[in-house]
Formats: sequence, C-alpha cells, structure tokens
Amino acid sequence: MPETGNTDITVGEAALRAPKKQERVPGLALGLALLSAGPVVILVLLIVVLSFLSPYFLTGRNLGNILAQTAVISVVAMGQHLVILTRGIDLSVGSNVALSSVVGALSFHAGAPAFVVIAVMVGCGAAVGAINGLFYVFGRLPHPFIITLATLSIAKGLALQLADGRAIPGMPDSIDALGREAVWGLPGSVFVVAGVAAVLFVMAKTMVWGRWIYAVGGRPDAAVRMGIPVSWVLVSVYVISGLCAGIGSVILAGRTDAGSPLFGNLLELDTIAAVIIGGASFLGGRGHLGHALIGAIMIGVIRNALNLLNVNVFFQLVVIGVVIVIAVESDVLRNYLEGRVRVMQAGRQS
Repeated sequence: MPETGNTDITVGEAALRAPKKQERVPGLALGLALLSAGPVVILVLLIVVLSFLSPYFLTGRNLGNILAQTAVISVVAMGQHLVILTRGIDLSVGSNVALSSVVGALSFHAGAPAFVVIAVMVGCGAAVGAINGLFYVFGRLPHPFIITLATLSIAKGLALQLADGRAIPGMPDSIDALGREAVWGLPGSVFVVAGVAAVLFVMAKTMVWGRWIYAVGGRPDAAVRMGIPVSWVLVSVYVISGLCAGIGSVILAGRTDAGSPLFGNLLELDTIAAVIIGGASFLGGRGHLGHALIGAIMIGVIRNALNLLNVNVFFQLVVIGVVIVIAVESDVLRNYLEGRVRVMQAGRQS
C-alpha cells in the first residue's frame, strides 16, 4: 500500500507538471519568433521614430543617400555573411577594398578599358580571398582570424606602396556612372547590390553548395562524415568574400572617381556588425542573407540619423558598438531559448 501511495503521488505530480510544460513551450516559441524577426522589427521602428525626430529623414533625397552610402557595406557584408555561416571571420575585407581600388586605378592609367579595369578590381579581391581560404584550410591554421589579420596588413601595405600613400584620381566613365548616377530615381549602386544578392540567394537556395555551407557551419564533424568536401566549401566562401570586396571597391571608386589605399577603413567591423545585427551566429550554421542586408541598412540608417540630429561623429562609433553588444546578447538569448524548447519538447514526447 505505501508503494501504491507513492506511485499515485508521483503520477499526480507529473500530471501537474505536464500542463506547465505545455504552457511554457508556446511562450518560448513566441520569444524565439520575436528574436528571429528582430532585425526587421527594429529597422521598422527606427524608421518610424526617426521620421518624427527629423523632417528630412523620409525625403527621397535622404533615402537615396542612405542606400548609396550603405551599398559598399551591403555587398561586402554578403560575403562576410557566408564566412560567418561557416564559423569563420574575414578581417581583410577593408584592406582588400583599398588594394583592389588602387590596382584598378593603376590599370586605368595604364590604358586599360573599363571592362578590364572592373575585371582587375574584382579579380584582385577574389585573389586575396583565395589566399585567405587556401592558407586557412591547407595551412591547417587553428582559426581564420590569423590569416585574415595577416592579409589585412599585407593588402594595406601593398596598397600604400603601390599608390605612394595617396589617392590615385581617375576612373572610367562607366565606373563613375555606377557610383554616382541614378537609375529610375535610385542610385546605380543599389542595382549592383540587388544583383549580387540575387546571385548569392539563388546559389544558396538552389545549389547543394548552399546546404553544404550550413552543414559545415552547423556540424563540421557530421559534415565530414557525410562526405561533404569541407575544405573546398571553406575555400569557396573566402573566395566569394574577397570577390564581394572587389565589387565593393568598384562601387566606392565610382563614387569618388579614384582608387585610394585609405579606402575600407574599419569596413571589416561594419560588415561583421551588419551580419551579427542581422541575426547570424558566430557559432555558425545560422543566418539569412536578407537579414545581413537589413543589418547593413540599419547601420546606415543609424549613422544618417545621428548626422541629421547633429550628434558628434565620434559618438557614432559608440552607438554602433552598443548595437553590436545588443545583437550578440540577443544571439545568446536565442541559443538559450532554443535549448529550453528542445528540452521541453523532448519531455512532452516522453
């Protein structure tokens, strides 16, 4: 009889606990959904609030300026996004933009036509990316931080050496038009961003390569056991990151009609911030290309708003840093909630 009594109490306690678990899971799932939609919600709220704070914010001219100013960050952030999906990081993108612009300016002054100049700039960016990927993978380096930090310094030094430490004015008219002229009321660079985004989106969604990236970032050991060519997947994302830096250099050179070794200063931080603000995880295997673009636009909106509100330019760095901390903490909270949901769902099934 005592044993039966204990059993009844145990069953009763389990019955009381079960509804609580069932109630908690939807609540946690709602929290996860809000965190996942966070970048879009925050951007919308920013736009609404800023439209009241400044009468100039929602003007067509100002919105065009935001899109033009964030074009380089957007393009390069898409490449950085792929790298972070595989648990990596590319610190060389800013210096890569500078070197690619200088090489492009030198080729223009050597008499190369516009399409060759563009090919040289994009090819230079891809070459730096390939060096990063090959040394990281086949040099068996413990983390890409090491090689990309090295190429950051090497590319910047080469750019300064080739340009003699100063900007080299002059770019083909077609590149200048890309960076300065508007098409259908939108900056020409916006269409470059849209084109790069469309190509990468199709590659990620329709090619097996796209699934491999998430697999390599999410479970590297499992990816190896499944026969996925992990090494070449990693090399490919660094090549694409470098290629995006080369495209970014074309946009920036078009806006300034020059190549400069000073281009891309702190661009690596801006692109990493855009990806993390967009909801990607440093733990790899999670993130959406569109959210990386939203993160880049959010950085541009914040900077533009601070300028309109006459906030000290140095304080912008503080604001962006705070936003990054909030984004990273949101990622930590999301990981925690996902773990709790999995545990509770397993408990309900058992």
